[in-house]
Amino acid sequence: MYDFMVFGYYATAIGRTFFPSTNEYASLMLSLATFGAGFLMRPLGALVLGAYVDRHGRRAGLVLTLTLMAVGTLSIACVPGYATIGLAAPAIVLAGRLLQGLSAGAQVGGVSVYLAEIATPGNRGFYVSWQSASQQVAVMFAALVGLATTSALTPPEMLSWGWRIPIGLGLLLIPFIFLIRSYVEESEEFLSNSKRPAASAVFRSIAANWRVVGLGTLLATMTTVSFYLITAYTPTFGSAVLRLQPREALTVTLCVGLANFIMLPTMGAVSDRIGRRPLLIGCGLLALTTGYAALWWLTVAPSFGRLLAVELWLAAVYAGYNAAMIVHLTEIMPAEVRATAFSLAYSTATAIFGGFTPAICTYMIHVTGNRAMPGLWLSAAALCGVVAALALGPDRRQPRQRAETEPIALPLKRLPDPSV
Repeated sequence: MYDFMVFGYYATAIGRTFFPSTNEYASLMLSLATFGAGFLMRPLGALVLGAYVDRHGRRAGLVLTLTLMAVGTLSIACVPGYATIGLAAPAIVLAGRLLQGLSAGAQVGGVSVYLAEIATPGNRGFYVSWQSASQQVAVMFAALVGLATTSALTPPEMLSWGWRIPIGLGLLLIPFIFLIRSYVEESEEFLSNSKRPAASAVFRSIAANWRVVGLGTLLATMTTVSFYLITAYTPTFGSAVLRLQPREALTVTLCVGLANFIMLPTMGAVSDRIGRRPLLIGCGLLALTTGYAALWWLTVAPSFGRLLAVELWLAAVYAGYNAAMIVHLTEIMPAEVRATAFSLAYSTATAIFGGFTPAICTYMIHVTGNRAMPGLWLSAAALCGVVAALALGPDRRQPRQRAETEPIALPLKRLPDPSV
């Protein structure tokens, strides 16, 4: 997730390097559109790489997705600017983003399913919440690197070449993550499942369960929109829209990451005790009713203190919702295609709504002149989440007395596959 964060943080500088324009808004929009374009590949990655994970194992899938992410990040960090190689520069950057998106399509699903399958009885929400909590480490690390570089370099230096430093540092993480994943053991639940569906069987099962995948997509919409609103978009919103100092916006982002890192596992554990739906519906309604009001209060008199207060409030709502949503999504999906179905629902929500949140918010502000419009976008996403939570019905969480190896959920529909 670090690679995704730094691109969003330095969208302005990346736009000027690869998408030069006399119009600052046009340059920024092209950069944010490229940021969002990476998410268009996520559904494809979910289907292709998710099927690979369901057939060959969670561990093998995690290594493959990391390799693809590394190649995409390297291409963005090293390509010369538009002034040097012309149109080839934005084309290479776009290709790198698409490759990153393909990788991320199965990344979140693979990790979430793995954590769900190794969780101890009655603690699945707590275990799975660490997938989202670990993303906050990326948010904090990227913000710290941003604070260090903006303090050490002048604004012209940051716009010219300084933004490459944070992206390049992401490459140094890759050998370390490869080492970790080489020691990851396959989950017992996957090993005990003798049915390893072929890709065609996976796709047929996904089609048969279109309703739950569709509702899962709506459920994930609230998570993806709120996450990219309070993390990737905050530095751009704070500096380009509210005209605060970049250092102040990055400090707020750092605080948001720290708060989420603490709150996500906490709320995951709460969901194990009280259930998923109370958090999904309750936090969804809070986002629906307070999103626009909070942004309006901020934009009336922009300041570091108000930006921090609003972002921490939205972070608390996000943490409560997301901690329940991620684990609930693993529990409602058919067991034999869990990684693919989860990844497809989550990636589709990200591709259609979440990934383009910075670009959509920038456009809405530009068209209306109302700087609080991101709050309205968040409220719309929250409405999708509440409707999906109500339509999906009761929780399928694991009672504390169940055996650890019992499947997460019964398949909603199964299609016979003669090849298995």
